[in-house]
Amino acid sequence: MAHPTNALIVDDESHVRTFLRLLLQEVGITNVWEAADGATGIALAQQHQPELILLDVNLPVMTGLEVLAKLQELEITSPVVMMTAQSSINTVSETMRLGAVGYILKQVPKDEAIESLREVFDNLDAEEE
Repeated sequence: MAHPTNALIVDDESHVRTFLRLLLQEVGITNVWEAADGATGIALAQQHQPELILLDVNLPVMTGLEVLAKLQELEITSPVVMMTAQSSINTVSETMRLGAVGYILKQVPKDEAIESLREVFDNLDAEEE
């Protein structure tokens, strides 16, 4: 996969979506869709087939894990990076089992979050070779 040029952010907190949009712009992704809940995120993923999805673990109504499972069921192959404010080995393991390609803690410094995104891109590139 070439470096993504578009992405979907699914997070219920508007300030987090704004921060993530700025992070994505720093790594060259300028076309960004946003959803505040899982159902809207799924609909936007179906409509736009984004090249990257940033998905919050803790969403109202439908959890990020449920959204990730639904994306798999719908055969939406966009790479998904999970995000959360809290980390547990069980949650990380479950997200990877469901097909997430990465995991970012929301409270990490901006530079670390950018580095994590770049590592995801590098890993996606390596998988294609």
